[in-house]
Amino acid sequence: MLANILDGIMNAISMGSLLANLMGVTLGIIFGALPGLTAAMGVALLIPLTFGMPAVEAFSALLGMYVGAIYGGCITAILVGTPGTVSAAATMLEGPKFTARGESLKALEMTTIASFIGGIFSCIVLATVAPQLAHFALDFSAPEYFSLGIFGLTIVATLSEGALLKGCIAALLGMLISMIGMDPLSGNLRMTFDSPDLINGVSLVPALVGLYALSQVLVTIEDVFMGRKLSTAEISRKRMPLSEIWTNRAALLRGSIIGTFIGIVPATGSGTASFAAYSETKRHSKHPELFGKGSIEGIAATESANNAVTGGALIPLLTLGVPGDVVTAIMLGALMIQGMTPGPLLFQEQGTLVYSIFIALFVSNVFMLLLGYYAVRLFAKVVLIPGGILMPLVTTLCVVGGYALNNSNFDLAVMAGFGLLGYIMTKARFPLAPLLLAMILSGIIETNFRRALSISNQDFSVFFTRPVCASFLAISLFILFNLLWKEWKKYRAASAA
Repeated sequence: MLANILDGIMNAISMGSLLANLMGVTLGIIFGALPGLTAAMGVALLIPLTFGMPAVEAFSALLGMYVGAIYGGCITAILVGTPGTVSAAATMLEGPKFTARGESLKALEMTTIASFIGGIFSCIVLATVAPQLAHFALDFSAPEYFSLGIFGLTIVATLSEGALLKGCIAALLGMLISMIGMDPLSGNLRMTFDSPDLINGVSLVPALVGLYALSQVLVTIEDVFMGRKLSTAEISRKRMPLSEIWTNRAALLRGSIIGTFIGIVPATGSGTASFAAYSETKRHSKHPELFGKGSIEGIAATESANNAVTGGALIPLLTLGVPGDVVTAIMLGALMIQGMTPGPLLFQEQGTLVYSIFIALFVSNVFMLLLGYYAVRLFAKVVLIPGGILMPLVTTLCVVGGYALNNSNFDLAVMAGFGLLGYIMTKARFPLAPLLLAMILSGIIETNFRRALSISNQDFSVFFTRPVCASFLAISLFILFNLLWKEWKKYRAASAA
């Protein structure tokens, strides 16, 4: 184990890995700062560009993009009152008030330091909790992996709260798409329409790029034609005293703990963590009357929470193969493309890579701190890039990303199809995440369900007599029925009104 840790450190701090990490963080901050270019879109676009890299360098770039984008959303949230990412929505409760009174730099510096503290805290938890959880999961077999897949699929319900029917429709469409190609056990072809390009199913990378990148390009192009533009704001010169870090230590620690815990729970995400940390910090604050008027304590809580999610979300991904949020769901695809299967065996078979990921995440947070603290004025200018210049560049990256995996024109058609599908779903307010998660998890569920029945001689009790399997299924049912109960109460309240 010590040898794996030392090798992991050396791999993560090699010149190639550091450059890849720095590139990822820089691009991530830019993607996060530009409304419409989300963290999920950035990671999806970056995956094809990492094919030729060694695994450690590839994941250094992807983790850098993830960390940078989650942080970058605060820039436009504070300066122009528009969140660059969903995770920065809570920052808008306090950030624009600082800009209005000429203290935007103070708010930006607190977000940078808070994001760094939250990210490092989650790195420590990741490095200590993940190996222990993986050791426990080594006893998993087909029934347990089936129940884990079902548990992961309940994420669909959680992500669809408020639009449950639309989320279920999106998930069913994703499950249908995942069935295209060769049957994993019998080898029979399913829904290929005699096309040799579909024998291995729909390629994940073109689908990801189309669904999360090209669809957003289409939405942004529509905004450009409609004449919608961001307002601009200058960064002030008044800096934040370093004593503010110690003064707000309780908010920083509370946000880090809440963000890491929520990150571990699949499907909750950084947006939920930010609002939860903001609410709890306001409840425990000695000056709750300042919240909503430009409270530095509120900024510290929200930003430490949303970056703490990054490490927390990697824990279920690496140990159980269940993504913690949409971005880690995309990273699950990246792991598979690199020939790795997330889960407890990953820690045994490729321990060096796992510890390299831990260190790379730590390095990403350090780069984020340095770039955010010393180059925030430069990154703030990205909001001035005209859409007519930005969107052709992003479209070019989409085409390169869709073509790069297999050098296939068919993959470009897949990317275009998913881009159009994503655009239609976005305009119709259908969530995209359920479709993606269903595409990824359906294969795991189907294969392990059939394998478990084969091992047990078609005895369905195998799913209820094994404690871990039964526990995951019970939790899944509880989540589902709890959500249905909430939806029913909302329906009753709306009917009464």
